[in-house]
Amino acid sequence: MMAGDYLRAPLLNSERLRDASVEAEPEVIVEIDRCDQSTIQSFSNHQNINHGGYGDQVEGTEDQNPFEFVGAGRFSVPSPVTIDPFRNNTPNIEGLYEWLKIFVCIPIAIVRLILFGVSLAVGYIATKCALQGWKDRQNPMPRWRRRIMWITRLCTRSILFSFGYHWIKRIGRPAPRGKAPIIVSNHVSYVEPIFFFYELFPTIVASESHDGIPFVGTIIRAMQVIYVNRFSASSRKDAVNEIKRKASCNDYPRVLLFPEGTTTNGRVLIAFQLGAFIPGYPIQPVVVRYPHVHFDQSWGHISLAKLMFRMFTQFHNFMEVEYLPIVSPLENQKESAVHFAVRTSFTIANALNVVQTSHSYGDLLLLTKASQSKQEKASTYMVEMSKVETSFNIRTLEAVEFLDKFLSMNPDPSGRVKIHDFLRVLRLRASPLSEKIFGYLDVEKQGSVTFRQFFFGSAHILKQPLFWRACESVFTECDDSGCNYVSQQQLRDILKLALPDASEEEVGELFNMFDIDGDGRVSKDDFMICLRRNPLLIAFFNRSSASKDFLCSDGRARQL
Repeated sequence: MMAGDYLRAPLLNSERLRDASVEAEPEVIVEIDRCDQSTIQSFSNHQNINHGGYGDQVEGTEDQNPFEFVGAGRFSVPSPVTIDPFRNNTPNIEGLYEWLKIFVCIPIAIVRLILFGVSLAVGYIATKCALQGWKDRQNPMPRWRRRIMWITRLCTRSILFSFGYHWIKRIGRPAPRGKAPIIVSNHVSYVEPIFFFYELFPTIVASESHDGIPFVGTIIRAMQVIYVNRFSASSRKDAVNEIKRKASCNDYPRVLLFPEGTTTNGRVLIAFQLGAFIPGYPIQPVVVRYPHVHFDQSWGHISLAKLMFRMFTQFHNFMEVEYLPIVSPLENQKESAVHFAVRTSFTIANALNVVQTSHSYGDLLLLTKASQSKQEKASTYMVEMSKVETSFNIRTLEAVEFLDKFLSMNPDPSGRVKIHDFLRVLRLRASPLSEKIFGYLDVEKQGSVTFRQFFFGSAHILKQPLFWRACESVFTECDDSGCNYVSQQQLRDILKLALPDASEEEVGELFNMFDIDGDGRVSKDDFMICLRRNPLLIAFFNRSSASKDFLCSDGRARQL
């Protein structure tokens, strides 16, 4: 048979089809009564899921979906990313060679520890002298004070030597400050800030919590540090303005940022924060590598004391620093900070030859909390917070609150929660409606839910525009007296349709959940905050006037 005949031949011949039809499973016939706009939309949402989106699945029937009245269809749970960007690959000492090396290096480690202590003390004293009497912190540090800081810079090189970095390989050179006033680097260990302090003496952007660290806080203040509270929008805005101010003035040193916002294991590049890219100045990316065989030097999910001990007990630790070409904003078009950050992160990822993920500092918080609660698969609790913030507008602290609530449900070793623990934490009684709420989250229909199901289900409800309108409408109905607060009796009256058999004690527990400030009454702020933290509770107001306002005559949610 010719090649063309092969292409035209059927994949299964008639005999194979005839034999297969005998043992085939019964056919499934799907009847479609009508095809309206909502059906087409549901099918479109289903197609989006199959392509990896965070969208809706095909909507179930109304009696199985207690959140239909706020426009929340069935949701999908993204598969967990198998990459853990914070995992240290050598968390434990393994192998005869490592134990023998540590044993041999113990006397060397003692000498190194002494050198580290002396260098830190001398550097601290020199820094205190440089800062003595200097009150005008809003202007660049005077030249004579910077000269004193050279003592501290030499001490930091001595500290790197004590950690085993006897020589450091450099590729390329730092660009002149006038051409690239901002430097960004990947962040693997606490070693990079020490190196850049010695090499460039830059102005660094750091968390406010670093100011209280003994010795370190004083030294970074001498770098005219730009403090930022990553959980405060106003603090982040002020930090961006300060970055722009100092980058625009040649009397200040370069501004150094680690846009990942936390340390990783160096095998991936996580999402960049935008602080370095909003000002719109040229940026020089820098790549830091730590080649190793037996000891991973990354400050991943490992304690600082353990990491320092391992560094002290190595013959030599390798470090490479590569200065990459300058990345400038596009002049022929107005480039957004997001696109500028994407181009820069691609440059760094390409130089490192690593993949990029949507993880962020928030995922590290989730991972740490899950590990502290002794979860066997703590890495599955990460949700790629950068993508979550974009898709659902959920902040890191809110995600941590969801995890706290889930962990209080006592998940089993596999990370799953049964319905009785689920209802206990939400202070609900077993009822047909509460079972539907649990079933809505149990997308796998296994009789238990994971954190990802709980989190993405709650986030999917929160992102519905009708959710917030329903919350306001429900509060207005509860506040029938117009006093701008709801009493326990008013709350019970509005819940009695969904919970007709609820006792005073059960209603009291729900009331206490809504009473955020504990003043004995529920204000509108209390009500909205509680439903944002517990969006699943909106289902209990389905039969109130809120549902009547938002449902059409055929039971479908209006499109507003």
